[in-house]
Amino acid sequence: MIRSVPEDFVVREQLGFEPDGSGEHVFLHLQKRGLNTQDLLQRVSALSGIHLRDIGYSGLKDRRAVTSQWVSVRMAGKPEPDWQQLAVAGEVELLDCRRHSRKLKRGVHRSNRFELRLRELEGDSDALQVRLQLLSHQGVPNYFGEQRFGRGGATLAQARLWQQRGARKLSHSKRGLLLSALRGHLFNLLLAQRVAAGSWNRLLPGDVCMLQGSRSLFPCTTVDAELAARAAAGDVHPGLPLWGRGETLQGAGQLSEQAAILAPEAALCRFLEDAGLSLTYRPARLLPDDFSWRFCDDGALLLGFSLPPGSYATAVLAELADYREEQGESGNSSE
Repeated sequence: MIRSVPEDFVVREQLGFEPDGSGEHVFLHLQKRGLNTQDLLQRVSALSGIHLRDIGYSGLKDRRAVTSQWVSVRMAGKPEPDWQQLAVAGEVELLDCRRHSRKLKRGVHRSNRFELRLRELEGDSDALQVRLQLLSHQGVPNYFGEQRFGRGGATLAQARLWQQRGARKLSHSKRGLLLSALRGHLFNLLLAQRVAAGSWNRLLPGDVCMLQGSRSLFPCTTVDAELAARAAAGDVHPGLPLWGRGETLQGAGQLSEQAAILAPEAALCRFLEDAGLSLTYRPARLLPDDFSWRFCDDGALLLGFSLPPGSYATAVLAELADYREEQGESGNSSE
């Protein structure tokens, strides 16, 4: 079981840079409990009198967790409120407050650090130890988690209806949410095929190669011994498309196999292209950084690891155990 209490799911956003100390944007480092990111932004907006469009954040954080994240507020010469008024015992704590010259943008943080407690473990502890060791070296398939699709797939179902019926006018944020669910669905289909074939963690001729820890990528026409060794060491990952318009880097063989897998979703592929999305790539493999674990006297398992933006802690958990959550908002991403 995970998240019987929020303290079982701790997430700390690692910004990866220092606010420069001057500028029109106030950077607030906030810790929250029992609130999602939108709840937090509404409170910042209400206190500051600043519209939500001028409040920035780098990633979404869940309600059923204890999480810290940075928020930027464009004050532009306006008097600052007493930011300590955001603090509410047991809900929000102000950790830091600094100035910076630029608004905080989505996905610019370096990583999220997760500290998770799994309770009521059952099964073979030796087998779990083996899986932990394997995961620490091999990584996990980089699936989009349930959060991308909504509890029980509700967001994806809504996106499907929007795709099929069309013409419905949506807010910018809602449109982005639904398009992300649709693209994530296609990616997961392609990744599932690689997992079934046992090739999610190794390169194939015609793959797109993605460098660990960066956005750099390059086409792989052949897999020589050096490239295979780099993939085995986790320096390079196969990349799979996040659907959209643009010139593909994949080889003919990979394109043919991809077309066969996505043939039932041809209409969806066209819909995403018509929506103006640009083709990008996402690694098929996720390597948690600084992965550690400890078994507690009460039988719980403590996990610690860091993930890059856009990756999901639940993708890691799914490779370790058949877990369940207390009822409430679902798992956390590193967005």
